[in-house]
Amino acid sequence: MSTGGPPRLICFHHAGAGVSAFARWQSAMGSAAEVVPVLLPGRGPRIREQRITDPDRLIAELDSLIGPLLERPFAFYGHSLGGLVAHTYAAALQRSGRPLPRLVAVGAVLPPHLRSPVLAAAALPDDGLLHRLVDHGVLPPGAVDPQETGLWRRRVLPALRDDLRLGEALCAAGGAALHSPVLAVAGRGDAIATPEGVAQWSRYALDGFELRTVPGGHFFVRERTLPALLAGVLGEAAAAPRLVSSAA
Repeated sequence: MSTGGPPRLICFHHAGAGVSAFARWQSAMGSAAEVVPVLLPGRGPRIREQRITDPDRLIAELDSLIGPLLERPFAFYGHSLGGLVAHTYAAALQRSGRPLPRLVAVGAVLPPHLRSPVLAAAALPDDGLLHRLVDHGVLPPGAVDPQETGLWRRRVLPALRDDLRLGEALCAAGGAALHSPVLAVAGRGDAIATPEGVAQWSRYALDGFELRTVPGGHFFVRERTLPALLAGVLGEAAAAPRLVSSAA
């Protein structure tokens, strides 16, 4: 593995989203890491491509997208659904004997054995799915009004539904414990992935675990606190790779 340049921080987005949440991360990271957002099919410039709901296809897609980028030290960050994606791909690298992430960081996501109550909503009709998302604070109350959200329902809701199906499939496939340090980040006001639930990622960490909490709810990925936190942790990991169990 080449060691030239800073480590790459490969970022996986949350359900129904693209990579816009990571747009300003590079300035926050500075020289701590090169930020590499990963856009899954079916959104943004990949809108016409078939969305992924199958774990095996996900791994093949990620091999194609980021496999060539793993020639120098790297870390993963995944938010909500992206946390399950990061864990799944790290486990796939581990099974195949390939280089492992310096750090696997997951945010706003429960571990596979707990499963978010939102994932099962993928099978509901549109109104039922929207009400479930509103009830859990993922969407504002106005999201259930078809007159206000018609375009959103047509463009975003199908991708969101398929992303929830993918998340459910990743949880159903189970989760391997990783030989990479694991950092779990929870929003103190997150009603879906509470700090107590997020802390249970510790059972998936064979080489060190840390829990950090940050201000905000489920979408704290949009705030400046998170990339600054990750920049600091990556710097610490470079100096002393093993994390220890703690809560901040």
